[in-house]
Amino acid sequence: MLIKNLASLRTLVENFNQMKKKYIYLILSILGLAYTGYFNIQYFQTAIDPSFINFFRDAKCSFPAQSLGADLRIVVLTFFVFYIPDAIRLKIRFWWILIPLTFVLAIAFTFPFYLYLRELAVEKQEKNKL
Repeated sequence: MLIKNLASLRTLVENFNQMKKKYIYLILSILGLAYTGYFNIQYFQTAIDPSFINFFRDAKCSFPAQSLGADLRIVVLTFFVFYIPDAIRLKIRFWWILIPLTFVLAIAFTFPFYLYLRELAVEKQEKNKL
């Protein structure tokens, strides 16, 4: 069983290496938007008084929820520390739009989407060097 799983893992890694990373990042950003969006829609359809204020209030209703919220805040701050100077350095157009989208949509969307935009910018720079 372990050997079969290792062979599957090796195949997965080989397929990953053949596929361009930018497409994987794009797929992950779409998945992040759909996955979090599903639960956000569920909340707004079932809540007694749906609003963004109540959404954030309800998200802090337990210690595990507060732990996940703290975790996400650190991830968002780390993402911004990495992505803002990186986007400026790579001259990525409209990089700033990801800041509000992080809070309105989800970091699960904006982080992999930035990595997709970053791959496009790096490819463009490498093409211009030739």
